Amino acid sequence: MLCACLTLTVQSVAVRLSREEYVAHAQLLISYGQALVTPGRCGHRSAMTVRLPDKPLIHAKGGCALMGDAVAPGARAGQAAALGVRAFAADYFSTPDHWSVKRSATRVLQALNGWCHGQSRRRETSFVASLSALIFRRQSAYLFHLGDTLVFRLRGAEFEQLSADHVTDLGGYRYLSRALGLDNNVDIDYTELALKQGDIFLFTTQAAAGTLLPSDYVRLIRQDASDLNAACQRLVDEATARARERGYAVAPFCFQLVRIDELPDVQSDEPGLVYGELPIPPELAPGDRLDGLEVTEVLSRTAQSRVYRVRDVHTRAEMVMKAPSPELSLRNAYLTHFLLQQWVVERIKSPFVVRAIQPSRPRHYLYYLLGSIRGDTLRTWAARHPQATLEQRLEMADQLGRAVQALHRRGVLHQQINPDNVLIDEHGKVVLIDFGACHLHDADGHRQSGELLRPIGFTVHSAPEYALGDAIGQRSDQYGYASTVYWLLTGQLPYRLTPDRLRQHTDLESLSYRSARSANPEVTPALDDILRRALDPQRALRFRRLSELTFALQKRRHVSPPDAAQRADARRFWQGVAGILLLLLVLSWVLR
Repeated sequence: MLCACLTLTVQSVAVRLSREEYVAHAQLLISYGQALVTPGRCGHRSAMTVRLPDKPLIHAKGGCALMGDAVAPGARAGQAAALGVRAFAADYFSTPDHWSVKRSATRVLQALNGWCHGQSRRRETSFVASLSALIFRRQSAYLFHLGDTLVFRLRGAEFEQLSADHVTDLGGYRYLSRALGLDNNVDIDYTELALKQGDIFLFTTQAAAGTLLPSDYVRLIRQDASDLNAACQRLVDEATARARERGYAVAPFCFQLVRIDELPDVQSDEPGLVYGELPIPPELAPGDRLDGLEVTEVLSRTAQSRVYRVRDVHTRAEMVMKAPSPELSLRNAYLTHFLLQQWVVERIKSPFVVRAIQPSRPRHYLYYLLGSIRGDTLRTWAARHPQATLEQRLEMADQLGRAVQALHRRGVLHQQINPDNVLIDEHGKVVLIDFGACHLHDADGHRQSGELLRPIGFTVHSAPEYALGDAIGQRSDQYGYASTVYWLLTGQLPYRLTPDRLRQHTDLESLSYRSARSANPEVTPALDDILRRALDPQRALRFRRLSELTFALQKRRHVSPPDAAQRADARRFWQGVAGILLLLLVLSWVLR
C-alpha cells in the first residue's frame, strides 16, 4: 500500500556520506528515512524532502529537511505542498552565501507565499499548504514553520514537539489561521535549536495527530533506529491500524525521520567553513603561489581589491583571481560586499557574463576565481574597428543587453556598465566583467546600493540619480547600458554636461540630449528616439524594463536608413504628386 508518490521523487539522492567523505568535507553527517501511504483515490496531499548539498555550499548554507501538507485533497490542491517543498529546497541554496540562515529562508518563504497567494486568487482551487522547514548548519538547527504540520525531536527518552499548530476552532471545525499562500502577508514561526549527536527529528502531518501517542512514537522509532525507512514504515502501519480500530477514515499518512549522526567540530581548522571567515590573502607578486595557484601577472591593484592572472600548477589552466586588498581591516564593509560579488559570479549563468571557476582544492584564503578571457575592452575594440557597421555595433549592444538581463533576473544591479567593463573576446563575443559595485536590488534598500559606488567613483555613463543620491533600481542600469550603446554608435556622450558632475536636482535642466543622428547619420530617427527615452534624466520616464529596451533595439536593427538613391526617388515621387495636385487645382479654377 506504500505509494511511490510525488513526495519521494522530489528528494535528493543519498545524503549520507561515508566516513572518508565526511573527514574531507568536515561537515554535518545525517541519515534520513521516509514513508507515505495514500488510501483510495484521495490523491496526494503531502510532500517531503531532505537536501544536503556538496561542499562548499554546505558550509555556507547547511542542509535542510522539509514537510508540506495541502489543506484539501486533490491533485491541484496538492500542488501547493509539492511546489512549496521543491521551490524552497532549490531557492534557499541559491541565496547569497553570506546571508544568514534566517534572512535567506525568510526571503524565500515570503516570495513563495506571495506566489501561492496570487495563484489562489486566480484559480478556483485553493493554493494553500502548511510547511515546516528545518535547516541544519554546523551545530545548530533552524525551524521555519507555517500551518499545522508537525515537527518533533527525540533526544534520548525526551520526545518534544517543536512546531505550533496554527489553527482556529470555529463551530467544531478546525481552520488554518496561518499557512503558505493563505494571505498576502505571512508571519513565520522561527526557532533556533542546538544540535546534539544522535538527535532524531520526526516530520509528519496533522492526519497522524489523533492516532499515535508520544510513547508510541518513541517505541516504534527506538525499536530499530538503525533503519529509518523501516521505522517510518512502522509508524505508517501503526497509524493506519489505530485509525481503523477507532473507525476513522484512513487518512494519507506521511512520516519523515532525520537523524544527526555526526556534527562538525567547532574548532575545526578545515578551510572553507564560510568564505567570509577566511583570511585575506597577502600581497602577491609574479611567481608567488597560493592554494596551488601560481601568480603570472598582476592585473590590478586598487584600495579595495587585487586582481591577478594565475595558473594552476597541476592542470596549467589559466584563471583570474580576485581578492580583497590586504590593507582592508576585517571590519571593512567592502568584505561583506566582496562575498556578494562572489555569489554573483558563481550564480549568474550566461555566456555573456564572465564565468566563475570552482577551485580544485580547498581555499585557505578569501578570493574567487574567474575564467581567463583574452580580448579587448569595448573601448579598445571601437578604436581598432572604426569602420564597423551599424549592424555589427547593434549586435554587440544586443549581447551586452542579454548580459545585463541575466543579472536583473537574479535581482542584481551591476551599477558600472561602461565600455571599460565590457570585453570582446577572440571570437567577437561580448563578456560583461567587473562586479566591484554590484548589489542586490532589494537587499538593503535602494539608496545603500548607490553608496557602494561612491568609493569606486561615478563614471560619465552613470545615471544622474547616483550623483544626486536618489533611489536607484534596474532603470539605473538601463541608463548605463543605453549610454554605452549611444557611445558605441556615435563615439560621443548623450549630454554635454555629464551626469557625474551633477550636484543638485536643478542641474537636471542643463541636461540637453544630443541627437545620435548628428554624430552618426546611419542612426534612424526611430533608433534615436529609443535611445533618447532610455537616457531620460528622469528615471521614471525610461523604459519600465530593460527587456523592453533591448526588444526595441533588436526590432530596429534590421531597419536600415534610406540611402541617397532611395531618398532621391522619394523626393521625385512626392514632387510629382505635388505637381499633379497643383495641375488639378488650376483646372478647377479654369473650369469655373
